[in-house]
Amino acid sequence: MRRLTTYQFLIDTYGTERLKVLSMWSMFEDEDIGFRPNPEDDRGRSVLEQMVHQCVSEDLWFRNILGIDVQSPPLPETESRVGFMNRYREDSRKRLDVLKSKDETWWEDEASFFETKRSRAWVMVRRIAHTSHHRGQQAAMVRMINRPLHSNYGPTAVTGGLMQDKAPTIYAYGSEEELICGEGAGGAKSSLPDRGSKPVTEHA
Repeated sequence: MRRLTTYQFLIDTYGTERLKVLSMWSMFEDEDIGFRPNPEDDRGRSVLEQMVHQCVSEDLWFRNILGIDVQSPPLPETESRVGFMNRYREDSRKRLDVLKSKDETWWEDEASFFETKRSRAWVMVRRIAHTSHHRGQQAAMVRMINRPLHSNYGPTAVTGGLMQDKAPTIYAYGSEEELICGEGAGGAKSSLPDRGSKPVTEHA
């Protein structure tokens, strides 16, 4: 049995982050991939461009900074929403498997991070934050398009409101396998409750 390291929390967090990326992409529909927040300003990435950025930037960070190359092209052959989901799922799973094999020395050794040197553990924290930042942008886009927003961390306004109101956490799918199969078949997300009357802000 593999011995857990001091940095197991980073491995576990990356494992959940990759699932959150897939879950967020499942909340869009195929016809949404061209949507951008402001159609007159292409500096705001479209849904498709967000998917491209996630796949390419994560590949570059892992290969060039962390030294983990999964030997796969970062982009799918067919750039559809499901195509991106399958590509990212496969590549991120390979990265996770490699991370699980690393010992504490590897995590603490320094790597080149642009113009400076940082420990690989530090780099991994930054990578997770980078992914989370872009996922937040995508969650806002889901709301702009008026698609249902299932849970990604915990309760949302759509799943029932605030934690203090005992709003439930409702994920779109119960597992990675269900997500991939469901979206590949046209969608089979969990049902969401009717809109309630309670406010969705902590402001009294």
